Amino acid sequence: MRLAVFGASGGTGRLLVARAATAGHQVVAVVRDPARLGVVAPGVTVLPADVTDRAAVAAAVRDCDAVVSLLGPGAVRGPTTVRGDATATVVAAMRDTGVRRLVVVTAAGHTTAGDGPLVRFLLKPLLSALLRHSFADMRRTEEIVRGSGLDWTLVRPPRLTDGPATGTYRTAVDRNVRGGLRLSRADLSDVVLRCVESAPGRVVAVAY
Repeated sequence: MRLAVFGASGGTGRLLVARAATAGHQVVAVVRDPARLGVVAPGVTVLPADVTDRAAVAAAVRDCDAVVSLLGPGAVRGPTTVRGDATATVVAAMRDTGVRRLVVVTAAGHTTAGDGPLVRFLLKPLLSALLRHSFADMRRTEEIVRGSGLDWTLVRPPRLTDGPATGTYRTAVDRNVRGGLRLSRADLSDVVLRCVESAPGRVVAVAY
């Protein structure tokens, strides 16, 4: 499989690129600064691109079997549309090139379905107040993905850590993992790669 990864130089992105290459996939690692990606494994093509440039994004995804977006909000304070704008560009580029499989990572923080009372009524309201601008951009991102007409999957992890891969995480479809408050980036990279290879049209939450 040929896989384009946006946000490849981030914490989860680097792990996903390495995992996918080890599994035998061809990876196009799309980054703004190639130096941040570090050591590049065999089978990985590093492609510098601005994710707001539709032509550059189209060149990155062309001839790929699937696209993964691990794009975050960046170092933005106050109202932001960074993630949503980038997602809209990726979706448009995929339509231009006929690529259909899309996996986008957002977060479980902006939703409460499946959460227990403590998380739903205490933790999530506090989190939503603190991250309201980022969450608004995240909700817009998900709306763009859902309305894209592509074969999409949304992946919602909780707070991410730099812990090791365990392979013992839990998943839930269309709701959060009850009591799941953290996940390592290593395990998230495993989930994302599995989602690329699974049936589309689902929201997959994952946590310990």
